[in-house]
Amino acid sequence: MTRDDAKLVCRDVWKIFGHGARDFLNEHGGKPTAGALHEAGLVGAVQHVNLEVRSGEIFVIMGLSGSGKSTLVRCLSRLIEPTSGEILFNGENLLAADDKRMIEIRRHQMGMVFQHFALLPHLTVLENVAFPLDVQGMARARREERAAQMIELVGLGGKEGFYPRELSGGQQQRVGIARSLAVEPELWFLDEPFSALDPLIRREMQDEFARLQSVLKKTIIFITHDFDEAIRLADRIAIMKDGAIVQAATPEEIVLNPATDYVAEFTRSVSKSKVVKARALMKPLNGSVPPKTIPATSTIADAAPHFSDEATSLAVVEGDEPIGVLERADVINVMMQG
Repeated sequence: MTRDDAKLVCRDVWKIFGHGARDFLNEHGGKPTAGALHEAGLVGAVQHVNLEVRSGEIFVIMGLSGSGKSTLVRCLSRLIEPTSGEILFNGENLLAADDKRMIEIRRHQMGMVFQHFALLPHLTVLENVAFPLDVQGMARARREERAAQMIELVGLGGKEGFYPRELSGGQQQRVGIARSLAVEPELWFLDEPFSALDPLIRREMQDEFARLQSVLKKTIIFITHDFDEAIRLADRIAIMKDGAIVQAATPEEIVLNPATDYVAEFTRSVSKSKVVKARALMKPLNGSVPPKTIPATSTIADAAPHFSDEATSLAVVEGDEPIGVLERADVINVMMQG
């Protein structure tokens, strides 16, 4: 990845809770052990995190409760002050920005959606969505026009005059999403936005979110503890444990090659055939190209029905261009792994 591809770059970021955390980190050369942290009575909520989020991608950060994922996303927006490191947003080091500059960045370039909808109960849907634009000082007619556009985008047209108490949980979350999009953010943070919803509504919201991203192409950092949700939405996934990132890769890479036993636990119940794409399993072209084709983005589960007794291989295509070959034996192997 080139530097131009990176919207957000995180270098050796630490967040240690406790008295004297910064001095402690310096005394240990920026690399304290878990034992040293425990002995000093400190909590390493985020430890030695390095990551790059590409422009236009959905980058999912996941882990169990207490793994540090929510603390990390708050460090990235400086809602929590990191103990040390660098966080570059469009090349600007956020840790060197003063409070006034950070407020400006959050108001105009970042959007945030959290698990709890945090809607203002005394404001209508339209007023809730327009609220951050009001804070920016935008004229009323213009902000209400923008808010109406965002409400329509998330499928709530006709609900502009409703109050939060008159909406379902899924509808309230759509209002929260519309509100965060109203500022037209370059970087969008979503911290477990669907985890409080019922399973059916949650699935619908995931589909809606995927639809929105196909239209908007935002750069998104999405926090979840649900691996099924992660693989449905992510371009890449970073898995956290005890404040550190233990693996960051595409969903296919994580499912096929978990870096640790901890990562393997997340993938144990996942149907590999529904995650692995043809591109990840294909072999190089060698000689003749099979007549039957499959898009490179198709999952193995989608590809399997295209094989027959006569067709033992498929041409993997990007657009109309063959880029590899998918063999039936490799597909069967993935299907047999569940």
